[in-house]
Amino acid sequence: MGLAVLVGPGWAQAGDGSADQPLAQNVPPPPATTVVEKRTSKDAQKAEKKVSVGATHAELSGSEASTTFVLDLSAGVQAEVFTLADPYRVVIDLPDVVFLLPKGTGQHAKGLVSAFRYGLLAEGKARIVMDTTKPVLIAKAAMTAEKNAAVRLSVELTPTTPAAFGGGTGGPRSAQTPPLKPEIYDERAEKPKDRVKPVILIDPGHGGIDPGAMGADGLSEKTVVLAVGRRLKDRLSQGGRYDVFMTRSRDVFISLDGRLRRSRTLAADLFISLHADSIAQNADTVRGATVYTLSERASDEEARLMAEKENNSDAIAGLATAKFEEQGQVRSILIDLLKRETANFSADFSNTLVKKMTKTVSLSRDPQRSAAFKVLRQADTPSVLIELGYMSHAEDEKLLNSPAWQDRVATSIAAAVDGYFGKRTAGAR
Repeated sequence: MGLAVLVGPGWAQAGDGSADQPLAQNVPPPPATTVVEKRTSKDAQKAEKKVSVGATHAELSGSEASTTFVLDLSAGVQAEVFTLADPYRVVIDLPDVVFLLPKGTGQHAKGLVSAFRYGLLAEGKARIVMDTTKPVLIAKAAMTAEKNAAVRLSVELTPTTPAAFGGGTGGPRSAQTPPLKPEIYDERAEKPKDRVKPVILIDPGHGGIDPGAMGADGLSEKTVVLAVGRRLKDRLSQGGRYDVFMTRSRDVFISLDGRLRRSRTLAADLFISLHADSIAQNADTVRGATVYTLSERASDEEARLMAEKENNSDAIAGLATAKFEEQGQVRSILIDLLKRETANFSADFSNTLVKKMTKTVSLSRDPQRSAAFKVLRQADTPSVLIELGYMSHAEDEKLLNSPAWQDRVATSIAAAVDGYFGKRTAGAR
């Protein structure tokens, strides 16, 4: 099944495990980061801000007999290239890289690669994931000096058999590679000390290397839901009624298990996951927002397919499928009762949410659905997943990208939160 490949400035490596070979070119030293001092404040003077390496060009060339991926970088860095199965993927891990690539980069097939995506995987770590049409071997990887770019990373892929590929190399081989840092969360990571206020966790879906659904004009789901999430946090923070957190506050990937872990750490009282839908069939007629709650059996086939797609986000980022603590545990009567109560609260919030959103945004034909979304598998936190609209519908895409519309939908969700907690407070008196 081949080997994972470690490559840095001035070095090339063949994928068959042969010895590293120094390149003839005089590649500049690999300062992945530059220290910049800011003197605008005492805190800034003490802090060191890292300036990341820029990726300025990415391209595929070749055929199904041999396909080459190239990436131009502003400085030399250490890269690790490896393969994964189920589905077949080639993964390139890099330090914190800023991708300065044109919209649409990676969306077109070439040779053995059907598409590739890129983005921040975790703090200080970027990733490129190539989907391949069949099992492949890393024939060669090299980092060389170029006239039009400081450094060019090139990876040559050749086809192999499923038996030879096996499960792929399975990950980086370098023992020197630092462990992956925890996912980046919001500015506060600790559980609130005082439980006087309800704790709300806003979960903008996808992010970083996982763009989510893509619109016709290059608009990505991850961008839309982050914009709405930020506006929703601003609305909910006004008045000081709630402690409001986000699973991510910038363009970074968060695993499904990481999102759930964040909710458990905060002991959230309400979890709101934001997404934007996409559909291939009847794309010109299907539109509007939909609110999903958790159910082991989907309410309909479309809901089942939607959950299946959203549950695949870890694989899209080149990770193993998330495993959850509830799997394999004995389901006690207490846990069953707790989940039943949580499901009732989730349904109650869904009802309130649809009533509020109806007044300000267009809803889908069937606006309340349920399916087995992994991110909603929370025993003691009422949770909903909101598909804000369809990226595949021209009018919906236009609205999703509108700041005015984002304001309206954030305001309606915030009103639903007020109504939900207002009802619970009144009932507790």
